[in-house]
Parts: sequence; C-alpha cells; structure tokens
Amino acid sequence: MIDTIKWIGGSGNAPASQVMILDQRLLPHTVSYVECTDYRQVVDCIKTLAIRGAPAIGIAAAMGIALAASAISASDVKEFSSRLSTAIDDFLNSRPTAVNIQWAAERIERLIETNKHLPVSAIKDMIAKEGVIILNEDIEINKAIGRVGADLIKDGATVLTHCNAGALATGGYGTATAPIRTAIAQGKRVLVIADETRPILQGARLTAWELMQDNIPVTLIADNAAGELMRRGEIDLCIVGTDRTAKNGDVANKIGTYSVAVLAKEHNIPFYVAAPLSSIDFKIERGDDIPIEERPSHEVTNVFGRCEIAPKGVKVINRAFDITPAKYVTLILTEKGAFRPEDIHKLDPKGKTQ
Repeated sequence: MIDTIKWIGGSGNAPASQVMILDQRLLPHTVSYVECTDYRQVVDCIKTLAIRGAPAIGIAAAMGIALAASAISASDVKEFSSRLSTAIDDFLNSRPTAVNIQWAAERIERLIETNKHLPVSAIKDMIAKEGVIILNEDIEINKAIGRVGADLIKDGATVLTHCNAGALATGGYGTATAPIRTAIAQGKRVLVIADETRPILQGARLTAWELMQDNIPVTLIADNAAGELMRRGEIDLCIVGTDRTAKNGDVANKIGTYSVAVLAKEHNIPFYVAAPLSSIDFKIERGDDIPIEERPSHEVTNVFGRCEIAPKGVKVINRAFDITPAKYVTLILTEKGAFRPEDIHKLDPKGKTQ
C-alpha cells in the first residue's frame, strides 16, 4: 500500500521538517506528493481535497500543527501555546464535518498542558513525535476494525462500498476496506462493488485504484446502479466509513450514504459502518447537530474543471456529507468491537450514558 502521508524530519525543531502528502486530486493517473514545509500548505491540502478521509485529515492536522510549532520562536510555554492556537484554529476551520481534526488538535493541546513544565524545545519535539504516533496508531486501529468486521463477511460475498474509506483515507489499511482486506487474508473470496461517488468520484478514482493496486477484485458502478444490483440479489452487504458519528449512532458520511442505507434496509441487506473511536463525537447527541460542509458549485457543474457538464448560472446544492439515521445502520464496527447504534454511547470515555 502506498503512503498517504509521511513526516520527514523527526524533530519539531529540525529546519528540514516537512509533511509529504499524496496528492489525491491527481489519482488515479498520477502519483505525486505535495511537499509541505509550512502548516498553511497542509491546511490548503485539506481544504482542496489533496488529502481527504476523516482519519487521514486528522493525521494531517496533527503533523501540520507540528510544522507550525517548529516555526514558532517563543521563550515560554504560555506564549508558545498562544501563538500555536492560531494554526490550530486554521485546521479546525478547514473542514467542519469530520471530527478527527478536532480530536487531533485536542490531543496536542492536552500534550502541551501536561508538559508545560518542560522547555519549549522539548514540547516542540514531542508534538512532532505525536503526529507520527497518531499515524501508526491509526494503522493498528484499522487492522483491529478489520478483525472485527471480517467475521461478518462470508466466503464468496459481494460488498458494496461508498466513497473511499480505504488506505487513502487513513494512515493505511483503511476503515471500510479493513474487513475486506482481513477477510481476503483469511482466504475468503470477496468481490468489492465500488460506486463512483459523485461529484468528486472518490469511488471511481480512489477506491477502485487502491484495490486494484493490491489485486483485490473490484467492479465499478454508477451511483444510481446500486438499487438495481440489490434488487437482483447481487450485493450481500454494505460497508462504509464515517466522518463523524453522533452519540445516538447517527452517521455523517459522504453524500449519498443515506441513499445506500435506505436501499439496503429495503432489501434486507446488512449496512455496516466502520468507525474508529476517534470519529465518534460523544459531545453531539444526534446527527442533525453535526455541521455539514457545503462545497463549491463547480464540483458539480464541472468534471475537475476540465469539462463543463451543466448550463452556466444553474443553481447548485453541493453538500459534502449527509446524515444516515441510526435506524438504518446494522452495526458500527470499532477497534473495540461491533456495536448496535443504540449501544455506541457505552464507549463514551467519560462514561456519561443516558
């Protein structure tokens, strides 16, 4: 599997420190990395979808904050923390729906608070190392989700995915693709149906590409073909990722997820959501409280700016995500096990259940 994101430099004080981000805007035709030496470049990569996927942008935010930290000249921790907060705010405002950016930022803020008695140089180094730790942890979390979900995939199964919740959307291995990869490693025969995922075509460009790179059988379909395949019994289960899951089990994921879930319910097909704990927001009670990002209209009216497919001046709604109510979700797959949506609140680290 190709690296989605890499930290080079090893130390928060190293002048050569940089974040290498696989430019997913160019896939599947070109494999190229954006070399980020300034945190603002990382913010731009997140905003413009050079890197996307909730876990991956959480990692990018952590590493980008480390870049910002390395550039700050401050004599005491209080001043350092105050100046770093500007960069943290820039990341928090880059994409509002995915909770992993907030999760990563809060983790770094806790690190600073816990170690405020240390010199600024030591804290910078710890922040740099934390980004790499988060990256490595994410890969292991994904593999754990794979072990949980593989038991739900029978030999010979056909799995429908939506958008890209694979290795490209994470530190590696993927969330929704993790059970598929693990099942195949167990010797099971699995076919993946990847829907194209308009308007940015993450399924067509990214999911199909990365699975083909790893010789995993994959077939591409148009988004509006899923219902017919389900009606004909050609899909056995659905696995999707999540950008933020509410405490009640409602799921925010790439626009179109709700439609797939409703179709799966109608056809009695299991609908599973792969959700690392970092993507579950226990501070939000229900899906309707999750902020939904509205993206530029040209993503719908043009194909990557090269081909205009709609009349000039047409009004556009381009919401990046939708909410799938918990009642359409069969199980939520986490690194701690598989849970019914109504039980997900039991994983709240603060133990505040209702």
